[in-house]
Amino acid sequence: MLTTLAYTMILVFMALIMTKRLSAMVALILVPIVFGLLGGFGMSLGPMMLDGIKKLAPTGVMLMFAILYFGIMIDAGLFDPVVRLVLRIVGGSPTKIVVGTFLLAAGVSLDGDGSTTYMITCAAMLPLYQRLGLNRLVLACVVMMAGQLMNILPWGGPTARAVSALNVEMGQVFVPMIAPMVITAAWCTFVAFILGRREARRLGAVSLGDAQVSSQSIAEVTGGDPTLTRPRLLWVNALLTLALMVLLVMDVFPLQVLFMVASAIALMLNYPSLQQQKERLETHAVNIVPVVSLIFAAGIFVGILSGTKMVDAIANSVIAMVPDWMGPYMAVVTAVLSIPFTFFISNDAFYFGILPILAKTAAVYGIGATEIARASLVGQQVHLLSPLVASTYLLVGLAGVEFGDHQRFTLLWALSAAFVMLAAMLVLGVIPLVGSAP
Repeated sequence: MLTTLAYTMILVFMALIMTKRLSAMVALILVPIVFGLLGGFGMSLGPMMLDGIKKLAPTGVMLMFAILYFGIMIDAGLFDPVVRLVLRIVGGSPTKIVVGTFLLAAGVSLDGDGSTTYMITCAAMLPLYQRLGLNRLVLACVVMMAGQLMNILPWGGPTARAVSALNVEMGQVFVPMIAPMVITAAWCTFVAFILGRREARRLGAVSLGDAQVSSQSIAEVTGGDPTLTRPRLLWVNALLTLALMVLLVMDVFPLQVLFMVASAIALMLNYPSLQQQKERLETHAVNIVPVVSLIFAAGIFVGILSGTKMVDAIANSVIAMVPDWMGPYMAVVTAVLSIPFTFFISNDAFYFGILPILAKTAAVYGIGATEIARASLVGQQVHLLSPLVASTYLLVGLAGVEFGDHQRFTLLWALSAAFVMLAAMLVLGVIPLVGSAP
């Protein structure tokens, strides 16, 4: 009963947002409540929802002040030199712009933080997409594919969870993954090239004119207000941002505190008068409120999904459906199962709740925990499309696209990256196709 309810709830939720019958925020709140009531949980839903909101509240605070901070930096013109450089390199070529977007996002993703990647890449590239009329779904797609690939770096989160859950060495898990990651990166670059070519055929070559690197042209491309730029404070803003990034990587303070303090300093330095500060806050509230509201709405969804034990029901049902004859192929089975598991439930629930069970089954057939840990990372190529990932709402908010549209546009490309990674792992012997006889 609970398993059926869980699957039905997820299917209804996905159908409603992908067909645009409900907005993501409304669906995240109402759908789990309705199914929680149908499951007979009644008054116990309140504490469940509050627990979910509490878990995601720090993320909501971080995103709120992160959007404000980078919004202030964009207003002040911090990223204008980046845009100028990009314009010099790509000119009016949609293909070069899309490929450059992926490469930039992959480079920024080296810090392992998806939110930072989205904010920096969108700040640098979105003005070009808007000015040239490129499809912003393409922007969201290639940025997310870069984030998903780099998410399996040792400091990104999933790999650390797999290593901890199975008690294996990080080096033994990650080092063999480097070659499959390179191959997958090449495939993702090719996907960006394909999407760029599509945009080129749709728009043709776009010229920004001979003065495309002038200050006036930069203002036209970014769509910003020249009166808000602070060229004299460029290096001050750059140093402030660099210090923020260093502290983020060092993890010496909570992210929420860092962005709150940085936002206050940036606002005070660039717009010292109270009226200017009020105007900046009002302007960026348009971007902040939709994203933060989605985060707290997702808290209700996560709270009910966990509190009612629907997550456990889904996990047990899928494991029970794995027939005995698949035992020798548990490495491949784990890789394939990691795709839906990390999409429909959280990384923590998969890596700490389900992966150890899969590893024990695989051990019977001579497949080691290290191989299972590697196989479990394949699903990360699709994971960030999950409605349970808070940072994804930041990406769609910054790119100005609908969550359901983003899922429909990106899903097949993300799946292709997952299967390219799986194929590379099998060909290179990173995971075995068949285990040894018991």
